[in-house]
Parts: sequence; C-alpha cells; structure tokens
Amino acid sequence: MVTQLLIGGIRRERSDDPKAPARFGRAGAFLCVVAAALTATVLGAPPAAATVVQVSVMPDLNAGIRTNYGTGCTYTVRARLSEAVTPVTFYDNGVPFATVPPAGGGIALVQWVPAYEGDHTLQAAQPGGDLAPYVQVFVGRGAHIGYACWVV
Repeated sequence: MVTQLLIGGIRRERSDDPKAPARFGRAGAFLCVVAAALTATVLGAPPAAATVVQVSVMPDLNAGIRTNYGTGCTYTVRARLSEAVTPVTFYDNGVPFATVPPAGGGIALVQWVPAYEGDHTLQAAQPGGDLAPYVQVFVGRGAHIGYACWVV
C-alpha cells in the first residue's frame, strides 16, 4: 500500500512494502547532486601553501651600546605562521640553522646564537612556502655577564 504525505509543502510517498524502492523525488535528487558537487570541490582542491607571515628576533636579556645582538649570545627567533602544523626551517644569511615544529597558536620559536660579527638576515619557511619574510640585525662582539650578554 502506498500512502501520499504532504511534508513541508513537498509531496512524499511512503510504502508499507519493505521491498519497495526508495523514491527521493526532485528535491532529494537535487540535494544529492549538490552534495556530490560540494564534496568533489572540497576534496579536489589543492592544499593551501603553508607560509611564514612574519619573522622577528628578540634581544632577550642582552644589551649593548651600538646593537643588542652579539656573537656567542643566545636570542629567540620567532616566526608567525599561516598554519600551525607544518615544521618551520630557520635560516641565517640563507643557511639553515634549525627546523622546529610550531609551538602552537601559529608561532614557531627557536634559539639562535650568532657565530660571527656583521649583518645577518634571518628568515623562516615552511615546505611549499616562500622565504619572503625576514629580519635584518647587526651583530657585534658579545661578552657574557651571568645569564645575559654585553655587546661591544
């Protein structure tokens, strides 16, 4: 026996026969097509490239007259990220010095100890991203004073 129901302005047919085929009607078929198209669009989209948004270096407890950055002293380099899953590689004048996972909140932190005096360009990148963001610092000669450094 087939019973016709009116639900939300759409006519539905219901059968008491368990072997009767299910009927979706036009609205059901349309929703299936839309769901299939959305699934194909989402699953077929290429993943977004992970990028570093900003790079900065903090002087920590170190200080100097000309610069706060000295050889042999430890500094924290921070990278802000567009996604917080992919590991980040840090570079000093184009040479990688550390690869770390993001710490959370779209931030990656690493300790940096400059080995020589002069200008340094610090960059960070995630695989598939560019080396665009950077920070430049001048490094002088560092002298340890307890937990800090005095830079001359």
